[in-house]
Amino acid sequence: MTLEFRRTTFADVPASRRLGAEAFGVSPHPLPDPDPDAWPLPNIRPWVATDDGEVVAGLGVRSFTSWFHGARLPTAGFAGVTVAAERRGSGLLRPLMEAALAEARALGDVVSTLYPSSAGIYRGLGYEVVGAFEDVRVPMAALAAVPPPGGDVRARRATADDVPAVRHVYEAWASAQNGPLSRVEAPFAMEADELVGPGSDYTGVSLAVRGSGADEEVLGFASWSRGPGYDRTNTIEVDDLVALTPDAARVLWRLLGSFASVAGWVQVSTSGGWSGLDAARLVLPDHASTSAPRPYMLRLLDVPGALGAARVAPVSARVPFAVSDARTPDLEGAWTLEAAHGTVRVAPDGAATPGDRPTFTSAGLAQSYAGAQSCANLRLTGGLAGPTDHDAVWDALWGGRQVHVRDYF
Repeated sequence: MTLEFRRTTFADVPASRRLGAEAFGVSPHPLPDPDPDAWPLPNIRPWVATDDGEVVAGLGVRSFTSWFHGARLPTAGFAGVTVAAERRGSGLLRPLMEAALAEARALGDVVSTLYPSSAGIYRGLGYEVVGAFEDVRVPMAALAAVPPPGGDVRARRATADDVPAVRHVYEAWASAQNGPLSRVEAPFAMEADELVGPGSDYTGVSLAVRGSGADEEVLGFASWSRGPGYDRTNTIEVDDLVALTPDAARVLWRLLGSFASVAGWVQVSTSGGWSGLDAARLVLPDHASTSAPRPYMLRLLDVPGALGAARVAPVSARVPFAVSDARTPDLEGAWTLEAAHGTVRVAPDGAATPGDRPTFTSAGLAQSYAGAQSCANLRLTGGLAGPTDHDAVWDALWGGRQVHVRDYF
């Protein structure tokens, strides 16, 4: 065998697409052949593994920024990972992923994320589940019981002029979470023609607003698709429901509930589950039935870069820590974290000795950094070992935000 792991060329596209169809299913509506002048699409870095010139594995790296601890972090989002059926289990995935991760690190990405088909495959590469993307089905009966808003909060349909305000609402919500895409890079940017233009996939984007005229303030939005039919077997599909106040959430849920005579369900793309519930769902008086969640995994690529970008609680702290994980030698090392006035500085510590400080695995650090697990829980799973003296301070620094995602890739 003559194996090569490299960036995809246009000549590789037909074979790569066949592998993709083999792994993820054959679409009844195949995509048109790509235009060589417009390939690859913006912010996508395709990779292949070849054996004597034959494409035997492939993946795509999406380049975007995502919110963690109040900062936009350069992120490598892996998608479309596939290996030819005859070559699965032959050791192709790790070197292909490592080559793409090395490029991502060289380009300045500090974290990497993905939606796995099997989480176990990626744990061996240092990723760990920190959240999930879910489609939640809410019965119309639950929406009928949502109380009316107080004050003068009301709904109206969005126009192209409202798109900056919609972006502002999304950013206000996303910047307070860990994990959401910033939506400033294609293809995730919130463009007017995609939201409310003639070519939009949505039936409508509805706003929750307060006041009127020059004093009007947009407090939330829902982008929804009506779908076919007009009986109670039908579902209203909602890509986004983001609200900055309880009354804004009530307005949007009640608007969706107004379809009760022609639909039986509202399906909302959301995240968090009942343990870390999306705040907009807290106004609902009844439970919702949820489809199987799609887990979201995180891996750090640059420990000082990821931790040092954070905006944390304004506490003063000095915490020595280390990462030791044979699966991710690129992350191994020892550092000292210093926090003051809401900022963090992480410096290498050459005086470290084995066992003298809290020591994370790659997965443990990812879960702690995302706020998905406490130090106590990481110790139960083997994600953290060593002295416990700094656990409470570490949790206080990294445990203040929930993990939420809104974009599946």
